[in-house]
Amino acid sequence: MIGFFAAISAVLSWTFACSIWRKESEKLLPRQINIYKNVLASIFFLPVVLTISWFSDVFSIFVLMISGIVGISIGDTLYINSLKIIGTRKTLSFEALTPIIATTLGALSINEIYPQKVWIGSLIVSFSLLMIVRQNTFQKEECRETNILGVLCALGSVFCAVLAALMSRVVLISSTLTPFQTTEIRLLSASIFLFVIFKKDFLYLIKNRSITKRNHSSLILSTLLGTNFGILFQQIVFKFLPIGIGWTLLSLSPIFALFISKREGDKINKVTIFYSLLSFIGVALALI
Repeated sequence: MIGFFAAISAVLSWTFACSIWRKESEKLLPRQINIYKNVLASIFFLPVVLTISWFSDVFSIFVLMISGIVGISIGDTLYINSLKIIGTRKTLSFEALTPIIATTLGALSINEIYPQKVWIGSLIVSFSLLMIVRQNTFQKEECRETNILGVLCALGSVFCAVLAALMSRVVLISSTLTPFQTTEIRLLSASIFLFVIFKKDFLYLIKNRSITKRNHSSLILSTLLGTNFGILFQQIVFKFLPIGIGWTLLSLSPIFALFISKREGDKINKVTIFYSLLSFIGVALALI
């Protein structure tokens, strides 16, 4: 039950944070938002650093650092770029691929054995969310090229997220590191990586006076929700649940995104609602 409630909490946190990040991407570049949120999030959890024995499990910490760079630095930058191009619901809907990819990788790489109902549930979720994507992603022919770029960014973020989650899962089940500690290690490594690669953007964020107090407030709120709490809840999920079942739960984001889609000008029809409900059934099947 801990893993279940952590997954639902992560989904809620990500959904509302994504909506804020998309709005702020009108003023800032996706990588600048990623730098902002990760540096701030690592500062929020900085006291956790004092609880980590940095030399007792060097290999696990190294794996987590790679996980942070792949999943947060690269994956989240692609993710926010996708939010800017194709919107929150469509971006979240590409998580349709994560249940079946995560289940397959979990079975092949770390020998997690799933009953048949988990595979069926993952397939139902993947199929349902892919049908949601088909509704409006390529609705306008003149925007096809832009949409393709958004889709590629979304797909790239999915693969980065699953790979990073797999590395986190391995560490969480094989070491004494806690979800809080793994979260901070991943955030710190991502922040350092982004600072080294995009130092000019980091300085731009500090000197840019066009970023208002309202922008800062929105980014701080989205950082707490989507980065600090979102990643922490995700780590708790992978501590207590197999990666396939965990990602099947975490892929519920598009259903919650329906509540904010109207605000973004994204039309919802009966077919979308039907497949959203069907994806929920798939999740229920995987858990029963």
